[in-house]
Amino acid sequence: MAWFLVVIAGFFETAFAILLKQSETFTRLWPTVGFAACALISFGLLTWALRGLEIGPAYAVWTGLGTAGTAIVGMAMLGETVSVLKLVSISLVLCGIVGLNLSGVTP
Repeated sequence: MAWFLVVIAGFFETAFAILLKQSETFTRLWPTVGFAACALISFGLLTWALRGLEIGPAYAVWTGLGTAGTAIVGMAMLGETVSVLKLVSISLVLCGIVGLNLSGVTP
């Protein structure tokens, strides 16, 4: 259950990063409200998950999913450039997350 919460928190981290960009320095109301809500939900879920997880791996998964998700959404929906290097780098981030969890560091 705790890992599920970390994954969902990672999706909300992606959402708050995208909405932060959309808020245009907090000058647009609804993206700013969405950013604040997603940030609170993301941090809340991560905090809840940390009751049963080690901080290092959980934080790595949370930030890794947020990073990869934000980059993917940026390329797929916001017109950011797509390159082989970006796609390989996203893959390496995700491989690092999987490797960290397969290494037996977490219960």
